Amino acid sequence: MAVLLVECPDRRGLVHAISGVLLRHGGNVVGNHEFVDREAGRFYMRTEFDGLVDSTSLVAETRAVLPEGAEVRLARPDPKRIVVLVSREHHCLGDLLVRHQFGTLNARIDAVIGNHDLLRGLTEQFGVPFHHIPSEGPDRSVHEAAVLARIVEIAPDFLVLAKYMRVLSPAFVASHPARIINIHHSFLPAFVGAKPYLQAFRRGVKVIGATAHFVTDELDAGPILVQQVLPVDHTHGAEDLARAGRDVEQFALSQALRLVFEDRVFLCGNRTVIFD
Repeated sequence: MAVLLVECPDRRGLVHAISGVLLRHGGNVVGNHEFVDREAGRFYMRTEFDGLVDSTSLVAETRAVLPEGAEVRLARPDPKRIVVLVSREHHCLGDLLVRHQFGTLNARIDAVIGNHDLLRGLTEQFGVPFHHIPSEGPDRSVHEAAVLARIVEIAPDFLVLAKYMRVLSPAFVASHPARIINIHHSFLPAFVGAKPYLQAFRRGVKVIGATAHFVTDELDAGPILVQQVLPVDHTHGAEDLARAGRDVEQFALSQALRLVFEDRVFLCGNRTVIFD
């Protein structure tokens, strides 16, 4: 099975035109979703199909029947290659390593990079290389350059920030546009900074949540992929909230990665169009 992904200016007859190209190439449509952003006048379509096709010819002919400026991509169901960046917290990394081990992540973790060495043992238990690049001492630009140099050597498809507690510079983000995914410890925007669950406890919140999003230059303001919440009440202390928060962070991150790795996500400005 393959997936044809199309984004272009909207006009009448697009579904018919695209389906006709697939038919002429011998493709058999097994699933289809489309969406029109009326405000932006943009058309989005994700089509799953069976059949052996010439990829280059299919993409070229599809683009030829679409309005000027169309973006057309053919995705295969091959696992994505990722590098995971971590600091001290283990829960999100541990969840991803288990999914990686049992083949449910639709991705291969090629390496884990940590600015602390605490998670080396956990990582290496799963046969995944761990690279410790300390952040103490060098300024941010020196540390980022070392991290980026290692990432360039590995050449992954995506970077995953699994509780990586470092703010990335615009230059770092620009090196992997729309390919860095972060998990944030709140139902954004809320409780920024240190000790978020203590802040939540002191505010007497009634839900806690987590937000998985693409990373952009603006801190914690990138296009949202998944948001998940859990109800809480006055009996939950700060540690109870933190424990529940770790669970919801794992779930939100894994769900976001599934959507991205299955090529179900389109970017629409600072929003996402997701065909689940």
